[in-house]
Amino acid sequence: MTLDSLQLLFFKNYDDAALRLSPGLNCFIGDNGSGKTNLLDAIHYLSLTKSAITTTDALCIKQGADFFVVKGVFSSDLPASPETIQVSLRQGQKKTLTHNKQPYERMADHIGRYPAVLISPYDTDLIRQGSEERRKYFDSLMAQLDHEFLELLISYNALLRQRNAVLKQGGDRPAHGFDRDYLLALDEQLAPLGQGLTALREAFLAEYVPIFQRHYQQLADGREVVLLTYKSQLLGADFAHLLRSNERRDFALQRSTIGSHRDDFVFLMDDMPVKSHASQGQQKSFAIALKLAQFEMLAAKQARKPLLLLDDIFDRLDDKRIARLLELVADETFGQVFLTDTNLERTDQALARVNIPILRFRVQNGTVASA
Repeated sequence: MTLDSLQLLFFKNYDDAALRLSPGLNCFIGDNGSGKTNLLDAIHYLSLTKSAITTTDALCIKQGADFFVVKGVFSSDLPASPETIQVSLRQGQKKTLTHNKQPYERMADHIGRYPAVLISPYDTDLIRQGSEERRKYFDSLMAQLDHEFLELLISYNALLRQRNAVLKQGGDRPAHGFDRDYLLALDEQLAPLGQGLTALREAFLAEYVPIFQRHYQQLADGREVVLLTYKSQLLGADFAHLLRSNERRDFALQRSTIGSHRDDFVFLMDDMPVKSHASQGQQKSFAIALKLAQFEMLAAKQARKPLLLLDDIFDRLDDKRIARLLELVADETFGQVFLTDTNLERTDQALARVNIPILRFRVQNGTVASA
């Protein structure tokens, strides 16, 4: 699977841009703030229907405009016609997604069809920030791999929002209490969904962790022992019973304090937390190994190589980690690759031994041209 062309209209700092892309390596070269990362984010939209940078789609509309459009044409090795994916948003309206000009009934139906993996300077946020960041990362990965998981997650989150609304309504009007019968009906539906998410997350990690550990050892020469464990209130527990026993607490706090939305993924190095006991270099290796394991699992499960997006790796990673990534590029471990850098000469030197088709683009103040 390759992305043959990319078109942007009023997306972030771009008025209008159109690129024909290489099936091998595509390098976007430009100063910081020129719009290189925005091109990667546009590709991320085509794959996952959302930005990798902001949670608010409207922030991706160029200042002064009232809509944006991102369009890409994909092709594969199969004897099939190219497929056009378009994501667009107009101020005050819902985001739309089309496949060959036909709108999806649900955006969730698109997830996993055009997989992508982003390696960026912010990947260590998975280590440094809270459980929500890690949960979102693994949920996004699992959603690309398993539509059963995605459907469970969508249903669970919808019911959770309803449950929290009931709890908040009761807390805002304590004299009237809350509709307990409705709450119990929601709990009856929520409990099996939470148990299902727990089972799928646990099974996923059993497969993912050995792949992740192998990639870390290759990056760090196997000096440390790394581990990733799953932490959930539901492991070995009855979710329905937990909901009932925490009902008064939930009512007092006006939110659901028990459930799959509280799960975490714990990162350990030599049995100690990576966040507090690993060096910056070790944290970077840990984060890259997470993404390489993600790439390998997506490629194996879907029998196609995901798009690989490499953002500012030359500025943020040391020579050893860059060399390892470029070895994988040279060995054609990856398929189509998109890379950003600030220095064309440095990029050319780093890629001198990479024998795949390379296209270079000069990015400057929201314009893109062949370099």
